[in-house]
Amino acid sequence: MLVVIIFPVYYAFTMSTFNSKEAYSFPPRFLPSTHIWENYKTAWTTVNMGRLIFNSSFISVTVALAKIGLSIMAAFAFTYFGEFKGKFFFFTTILITHMLPLPIRIVPTYDLMRSFGWINTYYALTIPFFASATGTLLFRQLFLTVPPSLSDAARIDGAGPMRFLVNVLIPLSKTNIGALFLIEFTYMWNVYLWPMIITNSNNMRVVQIGIKMLLASEAQAADWNIIMAGTILAMLPPLLVLLIFQKTIMEGFSLKEEK
Repeated sequence: MLVVIIFPVYYAFTMSTFNSKEAYSFPPRFLPSTHIWENYKTAWTTVNMGRLIFNSSFISVTVALAKIGLSIMAAFAFTYFGEFKGKFFFFTTILITHMLPLPIRIVPTYDLMRSFGWINTYYALTIPFFASATGTLLFRQLFLTVPPSLSDAARIDGAGPMRFLVNVLIPLSKTNIGALFLIEFTYMWNVYLWPMIITNSNNMRVVQIGIKMLLASEAQAADWNIIMAGTILAMLPPLLVLLIFQKTIMEGFSLKEEK
């Protein structure tokens, strides 16, 4: 299973080291060649890959942090602010939005962004993704496991709701925060359809569109060695995020196993 999972990535890297002739050779080669630097340089400069990676990184980090912040606040309200009027209705509505995929919401969302004058801006690329039903449900279920006596003790000690949230609940949510950040960062990094529709200049494109831009026209054969070089470059930031949060996530699994 490990070989099956790793092989496509290995072959993509191997392909990124070939020249055009080697990329179309038959039978295919499975050992790296010597054209790695020129291929990666071509992929980087042809579509301004540095700008595209910056755009995707900024969008992914912004959306992930906003989703975490809003999800924590929403879950905190649903858990610790009693049975306020309409609580069940609002929570059910949030869960229902989770069943609406992006393609269904594209037309009304695009019209809304156009009415705001946000076409081809970072606002349109980030703000429509800020709310997260998954994050709200994730943190709500976590907060429900916190003993009520803990909040009572904090209240007796004079801690207000926000202090209890910041000093107690957020530290307890470290594993969930790391997991949700990784999930949302990866999701936004791989979004293709919405950025394609809402942007109209190459400076606002994202890295997934950049990979598509590396494809030649129908009249020309695709330079798969260059395309694979761009694909490997596009894989590096999510891999870096995974390595950063790997320890936090694994510590969370270890604590759950001990419990």
